[in-house]
Amino acid sequence: MPATAPRLGTALTRLLLVAAALLGTLLAGAAPASAHAALTGSDPKDGAVVATAPKDVHLTFSEQVAMSADSIRVLDPAGKRVDTGEIRDLCSGSIVKYGVGLRSGLPEGTYTVAWQTVSADSHPIAGAFTFSIGAPSQTSVALPDQEAGGGLVGTLYGIARYLSYAGFVVLVGGGAFVLACWPRGAAVRPVQRLVVRGWLTLTAATLVMLLLRNPYTGSGELGDAFDLGGLKSVLETKTGAALISRLMLLGAAALFVAVLFGAYTKRTDEKEKKDLTFGLAIGGTVVAAGIAGTWALAEHASTGLQPGIAMPVDILHLLAVAAWLGGLTALLVSLYRAPGIERAAVERFSKVAFGSVVVLAATGIYQSWRQVGSWSALTGTAYGQLLLVKVGLVAVLVGIAWISRRWTQRLGAPAETEASADDAVNTENTENAENTANTANTEDTEGAENTEAEGIDEADDEAVEATGTGTSAAEGADVDPVRAAQLARQRAAVATARKKRDRDADPERTGLRRSVLTEAVVAVVLLAVTTVLTSTEPGRTEEEAGRSQSASGSTAVPERPVDIRLPFDTGGVDGKGTVRLSLDPGRTGANALHIYVDRPNGRPLDVPEIKVAFTLKEKNVGPLPVVPDRIQTGHWSANGVQIPMAGEWQIQVTVRTSDIDQTTIDKNVKIG
Repeated sequence: MPATAPRLGTALTRLLLVAAALLGTLLAGAAPASAHAALTGSDPKDGAVVATAPKDVHLTFSEQVAMSADSIRVLDPAGKRVDTGEIRDLCSGSIVKYGVGLRSGLPEGTYTVAWQTVSADSHPIAGAFTFSIGAPSQTSVALPDQEAGGGLVGTLYGIARYLSYAGFVVLVGGGAFVLACWPRGAAVRPVQRLVVRGWLTLTAATLVMLLLRNPYTGSGELGDAFDLGGLKSVLETKTGAALISRLMLLGAAALFVAVLFGAYTKRTDEKEKKDLTFGLAIGGTVVAAGIAGTWALAEHASTGLQPGIAMPVDILHLLAVAAWLGGLTALLVSLYRAPGIERAAVERFSKVAFGSVVVLAATGIYQSWRQVGSWSALTGTAYGQLLLVKVGLVAVLVGIAWISRRWTQRLGAPAETEASADDAVNTENTENAENTANTANTEDTEGAENTEAEGIDEADDEAVEATGTGTSAAEGADVDPVRAAQLARQRAAVATARKKRDRDADPERTGLRRSVLTEAVVAVVLLAVTTVLTSTEPGRTEEEAGRSQSASGSTAVPERPVDIRLPFDTGGVDGKGTVRLSLDPGRTGANALHIYVDRPNGRPLDVPEIKVAFTLKEKNVGPLPVVPDRIQTGHWSANGVQIPMAGEWQIQVTVRTSDIDQTTIDKNVKIG
């Protein structure tokens, strides 16, 4: 018995379950702080102890950021704000620096600098650090556990981002599939519903992103989504303008969809239809490119290296993704729900998909170089690792597509034969219906009995029996025209059901359906990975920020300590964090050593043991061990640390987080 394809409802249910599970996993695992600008420096430095109160605080970033009046706040040990609230733009050339003034007469103690802003590629970033005047002190400042862009608002915003990409892919790819591959599909209801739902999904997701943008980049409170003042502020930003532009372009897209599934399907004159096809192709391409441009203008491509080249490349990349994956979705629906998609249409889509893959490869190579920049960033950063996963999924998708192409080549009937068969069936149905209405002979009953003997579905049997009964009752009398039309529809339904049964039993078509369904599942995974990739800090930026923060030393200057930051990972529970070490005054002779151990979220981390050693390799001095005393949670200190001579010293810090988990990290600094 020939195998039959799985039912559409079951297949789509599985696809949606896979999409939901994957989306939840990726969104839950994507850290909200994976932003694309990074703090590369500050003055005073993190953990510094200064002799006198500074007049202002300066922050340096890896790329351009959007500042507001509350972007930088300086809090005293009691949590009271001590800055003037006036943000100063200190940018010069490629240096992105902002500052805020401090009030005069600040007493000694530990001060907290809390900052929050939005990077040039639309992602919120935030952080905090401390410095002390005179000597460190206790501080009552509590840093929020929720990171910028996190919480419920961040999750909802991430889901809306995914749905916006999915809606764009289905809308653009479905429309392109109809125009370029299967014009007859414009009159097929399932294909129409697919494209319309793509438009609705993209429109709804864009509206949700517009409303959530204010709390996403600010308070993180869902109730602020309906704050009109916040919405006004969003509209004045680059991202807000992009979202509004997308909504306007979706209005034009609605007109495109209406013409495609309205006037286009009614055109019978070949020349008129050809002209309309050309017009729809040009107009649809312009609208699709415009919608893709709203992402390019507001996200990765708009900042960093070569934005003038990167934005057009990003638009081409998005259009190629839509043509491939959106067309694949339309093909899947057509294979399961359409009354007979032609082999020629599948072959045309195969060519379109191949062209899309070529464009994806070319644009993807450029984007990878631009966002990663080095082999170490490809394997050593979250962005690079996600990119490798994406490349692997694309390779799998291409392999499955090759299998689908083989099934396409094995399909039995070409398009012309299938169309002729459809015409023959329709003609036969019409003639039989006329015979029923005019002569009402009993041969139809016999035909129905023969059909029942063939074993068609129960619903088809009922239609045939109804036809036969109506014919028998009408012997010797005129048949009502309404009844004749009803009988004709019933006979046509029987013929369609028989044809569908035969088509479902075709092993080549069944194989094609299953391979296309597998492609669609992989495409859903690929789209989810791409969505997370767009909200992850590019590898090039991450490495540059790391180099800035981990320069090979700090040259000590009068009244300034040596300050270093050393990330660590012991591999155990609570094994990740950052060591902040301050050596004051950072000269030869006696120095005060302060060590702060922080969790990844900036909160103090209590560890069982900290050890420090100083080594001057060029003079064969050391290691000179130092065992600091625990002052409080996450704070260790030692006084009278002797540095016997000037030079480039290696500072080694050993961190033990449990009885068996410890690690040693080091850094070279110039002292003296």
